[in-house]
Amino acid sequence: MNIEELAETFEFLGDWEERYKYLIDLGRKLPAMPEADKTEASKVRGCMSQVWMTGAVQNGVLHFDGDSDSHLVKGLIAILFVLVNDKTPKEILAADIAKVFTELGLESNITVNRRNGFFSMVERIKQLAVQQQANS
Repeated sequence: MNIEELAETFEFLGDWEERYKYLIDLGRKLPAMPEADKTEASKVRGCMSQVWMTGAVQNGVLHFDGDSDSHLVKGLIAILFVLVNDKTPKEILAADIAKVFTELGLESNITVNRRNGFFSMVERIKQLAVQQQANS
């Protein structure tokens, strides 16, 4: 899935109740994160829910794993991963994630706490991208 397909699906669903169900479904489809990776070091600060996120470089691109104890937040992780998974650090740092967040209507249709948590996840991903860029 890419961001265009995601935006088309959101547009097609129209109703926010249906979009929330879709977000939850996206979260259910996330690959399982190994329990051993759910550590204090991988915990994302600034989220009301429990959120864990790891990233690793594979063939010059970053690949992320994530999980949450909230079904809706797992859906937000899935959206974020559509934008950043398997991209170079440079591509990740250049991505306008806030713009996509707004274009999908998430800005005005999720709680302030979830929005803040989403951008805490974005910050974690950008930190990992900066670290990888510095290491290469």
